[in-house]
Amino acid sequence: MERIRKGDEVIVIAGRDKGKRGTVLARVDERHVTVEGINMVKKHVRPNPMKNQPGGIVDKSMPIDVSNVMLFNPGTSKGDRVGFKLVDGKKVRVFKGNGAVVGAK
Repeated sequence: MERIRKGDEVIVIAGRDKGKRGTVLARVDERHVTVEGINMVKKHVRPNPMKNQPGGIVDKSMPIDVSNVMLFNPGTSKGDRVGFKLVDGKKVRVFKGNGAVVGAK
């Protein structure tokens, strides 16, 4: 079970985007995630008339290592570590800071 999943709100704890928050768009592999608005780069794109695609410079979100992000805890308004616990026979993610279940309202 992954500690950080698609759709989770995370906060960046290291790198040039330190302190920014965003939503996980995708897990690229076991160690990398793509976060909305984080680790943006400029990519030079060649025009492709077959796909009706114009050329130019576009902003693109690149993957970031999972060690550089923490799950955002709305209860404490900070980044928090994640643990696992059995609740009603199901394995759920919980915040280490206050013990709240991740995703519970």
